[in-house]
Amino acid sequence: MNLQNTFVLAVGLILVRTAAIAQSPADSLVPSDAEIRKILADRVGPENLGIGIVVGVIESKGRRIVAYGSLAKDDKRPLNGGTIFEIGSMTKVFTSLVLMDMVQKGEVAVTDPVSNYLPASVKVPDRNGKKITLQDLSTQSSGLPRMPSNFHPKDDLNPYADYSAEQLYEFLSGYQLTRDIGSQYEYSNLGVGLLGHVLTLRAGMDYEALVRSRICMPLGMNDTRVTLTPEMKARLAIGHGPNLNPIPNWDLSALAGAGALRSSANDILTFLAANLGYTKTPLASAMAAETSIRRPTGSPNMEIAYAWHIQTKNGNSIIWHNGGTGGYRTYMGFDPKSRVGVVVLSNISSAAGPDDIGRHLLDASYPLEKVEPVKEHKEITVDPKSFDNYLGSYQLAPNAIITISRDGDQMFVQLTGQPKFQLFPEGERRFFLKVVDAQLTFNTDAQGKAMEAILHQNGRDQTAKRIDEAEAAALLATVAKRFKDQKAAPGSEAALRRDIDELQRGEPKYELMSPGLADVTRRQLPQLKATLIQLGAVQSVAFKGVGPGGADIYEVKFEHGSTEWRITLESDGKIAGVGFVAK
Repeated sequence: MNLQNTFVLAVGLILVRTAAIAQSPADSLVPSDAEIRKILADRVGPENLGIGIVVGVIESKGRRIVAYGSLAKDDKRPLNGGTIFEIGSMTKVFTSLVLMDMVQKGEVAVTDPVSNYLPASVKVPDRNGKKITLQDLSTQSSGLPRMPSNFHPKDDLNPYADYSAEQLYEFLSGYQLTRDIGSQYEYSNLGVGLLGHVLTLRAGMDYEALVRSRICMPLGMNDTRVTLTPEMKARLAIGHGPNLNPIPNWDLSALAGAGALRSSANDILTFLAANLGYTKTPLASAMAAETSIRRPTGSPNMEIAYAWHIQTKNGNSIIWHNGGTGGYRTYMGFDPKSRVGVVVLSNISSAAGPDDIGRHLLDASYPLEKVEPVKEHKEITVDPKSFDNYLGSYQLAPNAIITISRDGDQMFVQLTGQPKFQLFPEGERRFFLKVVDAQLTFNTDAQGKAMEAILHQNGRDQTAKRIDEAEAAALLATVAKRFKDQKAAPGSEAALRRDIDELQRGEPKYELMSPGLADVTRRQLPQLKATLIQLGAVQSVAFKGVGPGGADIYEVKFEHGSTEWRITLESDGKIAGVGFVAK
């Protein structure tokens, strides 16, 4: 579960296969402790940064823990199996297991309409005579969006804390579904958060009490909680943002079922052991029911059960879920055939995350990503008056303006269509963000006034030239009009179709792209080509609207999956930015 803003115009990662480092222990399908530790050290860098990763493995020979790093920069106690982490969206699996337990006990049915358990004043949207059911929420095919449109956090560092049940009811009562219920998977914090909410109403207790009574107590999971005891707080790994800055813990109320839990590797291994049948539990039938159905996600070789995702390769399946909050990234998964389970918990919310580590430990044919260790950015003290040299607008792309503003002693950056975030000085002309791994460098004239801003992110340096306020206002008005009119830019569909065709053939026309996009495409071409070939032939391209940043949004259905693309064009028709995600 991530609520991150990225300042990115083109999306993608290069995946690189890494060689084995050490021999696996005898009779084990999982790499040795020494190899796992080397993977963790390569991922997060020096142990003294206050960040780290804990890996837990459960197999027929038993369980083991491999940890790297410390609780905090000023707390050198090492991480271990009892270290507490926020687990984010891994919570969704627990929410759906509570649903299955209530079904097994005859308290609810998966086919029950959600409206059965909400106040009569709440109007849950329906479509074509069909109502949203508990099953639709758990399989994330209800037609509800990822997040409610009235979600406007007062504090971006703790975004879910002030979203109330009243706001949830207000959104539901005013929302109209845009597609048939059950027709399409869409990952939804809103949907599973709503599921957790209605289950608490049915059970007559809050979410933490519900999970503790139904799951934690039967399994002996004493470290899985929403509210930490003082003793658990002493074992909490401090969460960090992508720039190694400490991040406050997240609090979820109305949407607790989407990501409110904290836990330890030891507890998650206990949970995986029960799912793998290594321990006897009264939850066995509910756990089996949780993976009893499989629905398509639109991505090749990926299905959705009740919250669990099922990833299949070469006839083998991994059942998994990941999580992410402001300062943590997590992963748990198991292979029912080999009866191996893995949990990976990290206290840094980096772009890479630990998913590839978890997959690789479960199945070595899944590669590890080539990720540079995070770099620490240290805030320095400067005279706030110097900020005045940087205030203004800088054009990053045809529809993208970086706006630098000041409020007292603080300086802020805002990209078109995105929220405003604080900038922190780390040098005379260099600043960094704490919410994402991105930095800005200002190039100045002889008088010290900035003439351009350079955005450093994802290994790219993008230059944005200063423009005057009249020009900036005109550009922003153009973007606002496009967003209001919701009409595709002339030539954007043709450019998108051409780009997809060229990428599938491995022959992109770089001269028809902006220099920055051409550079990214060159570096990512092998992975882009492989992914698009796997999706198969294009079946349809449908314009869905214009995003707040001015990008045209298209749904592209392939032979083997559905994707959402965003594309922006320069005035001469060249592609300025393009990216896609699987739906």
